[in-house]
Amino acid sequence: MISLTEENYLKAIFHLRNADNTVTITELSKFLNVKMPSVNNMMKKFAQKNWVIYESYKPLKVTTSGQREAALIVRKHRLTEMFLVEKMNFGWENVHEIAEQLEHVHSESFFDKMDELLNYPKFDPHGEPIPNKQGDIISLDLKKLSECEIGQKVVFSSVTVSDNDFLNHLNTKNLVLGEKWKILDIEKYDQSMVISKDDNSTTTLSAVVCDKILVNN
Repeated sequence: MISLTEENYLKAIFHLRNADNTVTITELSKFLNVKMPSVNNMMKKFAQKNWVIYESYKPLKVTTSGQREAALIVRKHRLTEMFLVEKMNFGWENVHEIAEQLEHVHSESFFDKMDELLNYPKFDPHGEPIPNKQGDIISLDLKKLSECEIGQKVVFSSVTVSDNDFLNHLNTKNLVLGEKWKILDIEKYDQSMVISKDDNSTTTLSAVVCDKILVNN
Protein backbone atom coordinates (compact mmCIF):
# COMPACT_ATOMS: atom_id res chain seq x y z
CA MET A 1 0.00 0.00 0.00
CA ILE A 2 1.24 3.46 -0.89
CA SER A 3 1.85 5.68 2.13
CA LEU A 4 0.39 9.15 2.59
CA THR A 5 3.84 10.69 2.18
CA GLU A 6 4.46 8.78 -1.03
CA GLU A 7 1.10 9.95 -2.36
CA ASN A 8 2.02 13.56 -1.65
CA TYR A 9 5.29 13.12 -3.55
CA LEU A 10 3.46 11.47 -6.46
CA LYS A 11 0.97 14.31 -6.67
CA ALA A 12 3.80 16.86 -6.60
CA ILE A 13 5.48 15.00 -9.46
CA PHE A 14 2.22 15.12 -11.43
CA HIS A 15 2.01 18.90 -11.10
CA LEU A 16 5.72 19.64 -11.61
CA ARG A 17 6.80 17.29 -14.40
CA ASN A 18 7.74 18.90 -17.69
CA ALA A 19 6.56 17.94 -21.18
CA ASP A 20 9.40 15.38 -21.34
CA ASN A 21 8.24 13.85 -18.03
CA THR A 22 11.18 15.10 -15.99
CA VAL A 23 11.30 16.92 -12.67
CA THR A 24 14.22 18.00 -10.50
CA ILE A 25 14.95 17.28 -6.87
CA THR A 26 15.14 21.03 -6.25
CA GLU A 27 11.65 21.58 -7.67
CA LEU A 28 10.21 18.84 -5.46
CA SER A 29 12.02 20.18 -2.41
CA LYS A 30 10.60 23.68 -2.88
CA PHE A 31 7.10 22.51 -3.80
CA LEU A 32 6.79 20.19 -0.79
CA ASN A 33 8.87 22.32 1.58
CA VAL A 34 11.02 19.28 2.33
CA LYS A 35 14.81 19.25 2.68
CA MET A 36 16.82 18.01 -0.29
CA PRO A 37 18.34 14.93 1.45
CA SER A 38 14.84 13.71 2.35
CA VAL A 39 13.68 14.16 -1.24
CA ASN A 40 16.73 12.29 -2.51
CA ASN A 41 16.03 9.39 -0.16
CA MET A 42 12.41 9.21 -1.23
CA MET A 43 13.31 9.29 -4.92
CA LYS A 44 15.72 6.39 -4.41
CA LYS A 45 12.73 4.45 -3.03
CA PHE A 46 10.64 5.56 -6.01
CA ALA A 47 13.38 4.29 -8.33
CA GLN A 48 13.20 0.88 -6.64
CA LYS A 49 9.46 0.84 -7.35
CA ASN A 50 10.13 1.84 -10.97
CA TRP A 51 8.25 5.12 -10.62
CA VAL A 52 11.25 7.28 -11.56
CA ILE A 53 14.69 6.87 -13.07
CA TYR A 54 17.10 8.33 -10.54
CA GLU A 55 20.64 9.45 -11.38
CA SER A 56 22.71 11.76 -9.19
CA TYR A 57 22.80 15.41 -10.32
CA LYS A 58 20.33 14.76 -13.15
CA PRO A 59 16.59 15.49 -13.44
CA LEU A 60 14.34 12.61 -12.47
CA LYS A 61 12.70 10.82 -15.37
CA VAL A 62 9.15 9.82 -14.47
CA THR A 63 8.38 6.34 -15.79
CA THR A 64 5.08 5.25 -17.32
CA SER A 65 4.31 3.44 -14.07
CA GLY A 66 5.12 6.56 -12.06
CA GLN A 67 2.94 8.72 -14.28
CA ARG A 68 0.03 6.33 -13.78
CA GLU A 69 0.39 6.20 -10.00
CA ALA A 70 0.59 9.99 -9.82
CA ALA A 71 -2.45 10.42 -12.05
CA LEU A 72 -4.50 8.05 -9.90
CA ILE A 73 -3.88 10.20 -6.81
CA VAL A 74 -4.98 13.27 -8.74
CA ARG A 75 -8.03 11.33 -9.97
CA LYS A 76 -9.17 10.76 -6.38
CA HIS A 77 -8.64 14.43 -5.53
CA ARG A 78 -10.54 15.79 -8.50
CA LEU A 79 -13.40 13.30 -8.24
CA THR A 80 -13.81 14.29 -4.60
CA GLU A 81 -13.91 17.98 -5.49
CA MET A 82 -16.57 17.32 -8.11
CA PHE A 83 -18.64 15.23 -5.69
CA LEU A 84 -18.52 17.94 -3.05
CA VAL A 85 -19.74 20.55 -5.54
CA GLU A 86 -22.30 18.49 -7.45
CA LYS A 87 -23.77 16.32 -4.69
CA MET A 88 -23.12 18.28 -1.50
CA ASN A 89 -23.51 21.84 -2.79
CA PHE A 90 -20.10 23.10 -1.69
CA GLY A 91 -18.75 26.14 -3.52
CA TRP A 92 -15.78 25.51 -5.80
CA GLU A 93 -13.73 27.69 -3.45
CA ASN A 94 -14.30 25.36 -0.47
CA VAL A 95 -13.44 21.89 -1.78
CA HIS A 96 -9.67 21.75 -2.18
CA GLU A 97 -8.67 21.21 1.45
CA ILE A 98 -11.38 18.57 2.00
CA ALA A 99 -10.23 16.72 -1.13
CA GLU A 100 -6.65 16.89 0.18
CA GLN A 101 -7.78 14.71 3.07
CA LEU A 102 -10.07 12.31 1.21
CA GLU A 103 -7.62 11.63 -1.61
CA HIS A 104 -5.69 9.37 0.79
CA VAL A 105 -8.59 6.92 1.20
CA HIS A 106 -7.34 3.62 -0.24
CA SER A 107 -10.69 2.11 -1.27
CA GLU A 108 -10.85 1.94 -5.08
CA SER A 109 -14.52 0.95 -4.94
CA PHE A 110 -15.28 4.13 -2.96
CA PHE A 111 -14.02 6.35 -5.77
CA ASP A 112 -15.54 4.11 -8.46
CA LYS A 113 -18.94 4.64 -6.82
CA MET A 114 -18.32 8.36 -6.59
CA ASP A 115 -17.48 8.37 -10.30
CA GLU A 116 -20.68 6.47 -11.10
CA LEU A 117 -22.89 8.78 -9.04
CA LEU A 118 -21.40 11.76 -10.89
CA ASN A 119 -22.06 10.06 -14.26
CA TYR A 120 -18.34 9.79 -15.03
CA PRO A 121 -17.31 13.46 -15.27
CA LYS A 122 -14.39 14.45 -17.47
CA PHE A 123 -13.49 17.63 -15.56
CA ASP A 124 -13.39 18.82 -11.96
CA PRO A 125 -15.12 22.03 -10.68
CA HIS A 126 -12.06 24.09 -11.61
CA GLY A 127 -12.04 22.85 -15.21
CA GLU A 128 -9.11 20.47 -14.80
CA PRO A 129 -9.39 17.05 -16.48
CA ILE A 130 -10.03 14.01 -14.28
CA PRO A 131 -7.76 11.04 -15.07
CA ASN A 132 -9.61 7.79 -15.82
CA LYS A 133 -9.11 4.50 -13.95
CA GLN A 134 -6.08 3.69 -16.11
CA GLY A 135 -4.45 7.02 -15.27
CA ASP A 136 -5.03 8.44 -18.75
CA ILE A 137 -5.84 12.12 -18.92
CA ILE A 138 -7.33 14.35 -21.60
CA SER A 139 -4.85 16.71 -23.22
CA LEU A 140 -6.25 20.22 -23.53
CA ASP A 141 -5.10 23.03 -25.81
CA LEU A 142 -5.61 25.97 -23.47
CA LYS A 143 -3.79 29.25 -23.03
CA LYS A 144 -3.68 31.95 -20.41
CA LEU A 145 -6.17 34.78 -20.76
CA SER A 146 -3.20 37.14 -20.39
CA GLU A 147 -1.87 35.84 -23.74
CA CYS A 148 -5.01 36.83 -25.66
CA GLU A 149 -5.62 39.95 -27.73
CA ILE A 150 -8.27 42.65 -28.07
CA GLY A 151 -11.28 41.45 -30.05
CA GLN A 152 -10.61 37.78 -29.40
CA LYS A 153 -13.53 35.58 -28.34
CA VAL A 154 -12.72 32.85 -25.81
CA VAL A 155 -14.34 30.35 -23.45
CA PHE A 156 -13.45 30.39 -19.74
CA SER A 157 -12.23 26.81 -19.36
CA SER A 158 -10.07 26.41 -16.26
CA VAL A 159 -7.98 28.04 -13.54
CA THR A 160 -4.35 27.36 -12.72
CA VAL A 161 -4.78 27.73 -8.96
CA SER A 162 -7.61 26.74 -6.64
CA ASP A 163 -6.87 28.70 -3.49
CA ASN A 164 -9.81 30.14 -1.59
CA ASP A 165 -8.96 33.83 -2.01
CA PHE A 166 -8.57 33.62 -5.78
CA LEU A 167 -11.79 31.67 -6.33
CA ASN A 168 -13.72 33.97 -4.03
CA HIS A 169 -12.43 36.89 -6.09
CA LEU A 170 -13.78 35.25 -9.25
CA ASN A 171 -17.10 34.74 -7.44
CA THR A 172 -17.33 38.48 -6.77
CA LYS A 173 -16.90 39.00 -10.51
CA ASN A 174 -19.64 36.42 -11.23
CA LEU A 175 -17.31 34.47 -13.50
CA VAL A 176 -18.45 30.95 -14.33
CA LEU A 177 -16.65 28.14 -16.19
CA GLY A 178 -17.96 27.66 -19.71
CA GLU A 179 -18.85 31.32 -20.25
CA LYS A 180 -17.99 32.94 -23.55
CA TRP A 181 -16.05 36.17 -23.29
CA LYS A 182 -14.94 38.84 -25.71
CA ILE A 183 -11.86 40.89 -24.90
CA LEU A 184 -12.85 44.52 -25.29
CA ASP A 185 -9.72 46.29 -24.12
CA ILE A 186 -6.28 45.76 -22.60
CA GLU A 187 -4.84 48.57 -20.49
CA LYS A 188 -1.34 49.40 -21.76
CA TYR A 189 -0.04 50.49 -18.35
CA ASP A 190 -0.91 47.45 -16.21
CA GLN A 191 -2.25 44.91 -18.76
CA SER A 192 -5.62 44.66 -17.03
CA MET A 193 -8.41 43.46 -19.33
CA VAL A 194 -11.98 44.52 -19.93
CA ILE A 195 -14.14 41.60 -21.04
CA SER A 196 -17.79 41.24 -22.00
CA LYS A 197 -19.74 38.13 -21.04
CA ASP A 198 -22.65 36.12 -22.45
CA ASP A 199 -25.16 38.46 -20.81
CA ASN A 200 -23.42 41.50 -22.34
CA SER A 201 -22.19 42.67 -18.94
CA THR A 202 -18.59 43.82 -18.69
CA THR A 203 -15.94 43.39 -16.02
CA THR A 204 -12.30 44.34 -15.55
CA LEU A 205 -9.70 41.72 -14.61
CA SER A 206 -6.22 42.51 -13.33
CA ALA A 207 -3.12 41.12 -15.03
CA VAL A 208 -2.57 38.83 -12.04
CA VAL A 209 -6.03 37.32 -12.44
CA CYS A 210 -5.72 37.02 -16.24
CA ASP A 211 -2.50 35.08 -15.76
CA LYS A 212 -4.33 32.45 -13.65
CA ILE A 213 -7.27 31.91 -16.02
CA LEU A 214 -7.11 29.42 -18.91
CA VAL A 215 -9.27 29.76 -21.99
CA ASN A 216 -9.83 28.22 -25.41
CA ASN A 217 -11.24 29.61 -28.62
